[in-house]
Amino acid sequence: KLQAWQVSQGDTAPTAGGRIHTDMEKGYIRAEVAGFNDLLQVGKMEALKEVGKLRVEGRDYVVKDGDIIRFLFEAE
Repeated sequence: KLQAWQVSQGDTAPTAGGRIHTDMEKGYIRAEVAGFNDLLQVGKMEALKEVGKLRVEGRDYVVKDGDIIRFLFEAE
């Protein structure tokens, strides 16, 4: 299941995660990112890695329009 969240232009991955829940920003580890069109082509998140369409991004990554992101974080 996917959920869409609006973020501001220029938001970094941790800030975008914080829009969902503050623990995601505070405990941010990394983001697994793919493009919306890539997900449409492949069909599911699990298959994106197999075809080389899933990338790992750090704290400085600026979220782009159409990004599909799985946030990895450590909850307090």
